[in-house]
Amino acid sequence: MRVTKNQRQHRITKLLEVRAVGSQSQLVDLLAAEGIEATQTTVSRDLEELGAVKVRLPGGDTAYALPELPAQQIAPVDHLRRVLGEWAVEVTSSGNLVVLRTPPGCAHVVGSALDRSGLDGLLGTVAGDDTVLAVVTEDDGGQKVADHLATLAGLRPLGERDRDIDAPVGGDTTGDRKG
Repeated sequence: MRVTKNQRQHRITKLLEVRAVGSQSQLVDLLAAEGIEATQTTVSRDLEELGAVKVRLPGGDTAYALPELPAQQIAPVDHLRRVLGEWAVEVTSSGNLVVLRTPPGCAHVVGSALDRSGLDGLLGTVAGDDTVLAVVTEDDGGQKVADHLATLAGLRPLGERDRDIDAPVGGDTTGDRKG
């Protein structure tokens, strides 16, 4: 059956909500089972336009996932807390930049949640495979925002860990011990 692009993408969204779909060819087969004709190239374009990303499932398999909220909707802070708690493994900063690390293939999910968070001072994000770069205003500063995000994620800010790790053995902080 011939359907419009919007109808097909709506059906893809519904399929991804109820099933773990690990490949484009599997999605083509699922659509075909519902009488919707689509090529793998078309499905690939649809997934890209929908913002679908591959995420790792418990047990190691991967599946396509879609952001939970429409792009124009501001997500509640609980949504950001849940996403960061699940996917952020490290938060650092430099100047007005915040870097968040995730498991491989999960940065897009965190970037999308940040983009929709309405977080004060956040100018935008860029997501790679396992790293999100968040640019914040100079007034807010990267350290302040990184500390806030690390707290939401349930992580200790990396700066605090570094101070513990980098402390000299024996308490000598001057490095010019005479003896």
